[in-house]
Amino acid sequence: MKSIKGLILAAVAVVIALIIFGSAAFEVQPNQAALVIRLGKIQRIEEKEGLHFMTPFIDHVAKVYVGDILYDIPTSDVITSDKKSMIADDYVVWSVNDPTKFYQTLGAIRGRAEERIEAAVYNATKNTISSMTQDEIIAARGTTLTDMITKSSNSDIAQYGIVIEIAEIKALDLPDDNKEAVYERMISERNNIAASYTAKGEAEAQKIRNETDKEVSIKTASAEAEAAKIEAAGEAEYMRILSGAYNNESKAEFYNYIRGLDAIKSMAGKNKTLILDKNSELARILYGNN
Repeated sequence: MKSIKGLILAAVAVVIALIIFGSAAFEVQPNQAALVIRLGKIQRIEEKEGLHFMTPFIDHVAKVYVGDILYDIPTSDVITSDKKSMIADDYVVWSVNDPTKFYQTLGAIRGRAEERIEAAVYNATKNTISSMTQDEIIAARGTTLTDMITKSSNSDIAQYGIVIEIAEIKALDLPDDNKEAVYERMISERNNIAASYTAKGEAEAQKIRNETDKEVSIKTASAEAEAAKIEAAGEAEYMRILSGAYNNESKAEFYNYIRGLDAIKSMAGKNKTLILDKNSELARILYGNN
């Protein structure tokens, strides 16, 4: 009987020890912070992965995920500064950067955090877009607009121990009844820009053509002047040579005879009859000077 009682007591002691151990031990996972709380007050925060212990039955643990969390925010209508309606569809990546504030303000409840994030991002999106015209918003889409909304959102959400890593508009669209008019205006603007570039290019091309034509005209005139100069020099040299060759009466008479024959040949041609007055210079060349 004593041995049975001893076994029972030992078993009870083991159970109690296991209960106490289970109440005292807790595990911290990756991207997790564990807040050890006693009577509503945070005693310490454990962020190192592994097994940790607390005072059983007095302390309890609240665990907070501190990694990045993606949250898709419902679409909302916003109005630009030029009174144009647009539909914004945002998403955010957020995380807890102060577990103590997160627990004290929101009870470390993710749903409450996302309610605050949704309101903060909506207000930031609305305020940012309402300060810009529709054209400015379209031009700022991307990094510029994302940075503006993210910065504004964090100014409202920091009190909860939360940081918004990025608040981005994944879709910024127009109401269906406005799309066609805006698209037509955008097409018209792009056509005007294209026409401006075309006109500028044509003006530049005409300028180049004019300069080229001017340069060609100058070079042509210069070449023609040089050619005329050379031709005149050649004619002068030719006349000098002729003058030297026929510098006496007998040579001059022979020269005139040859030139006369050339003239007759030129006028008569082949198989033609040339009729000359007997007193003409050409007749005297053919029949002699008598």
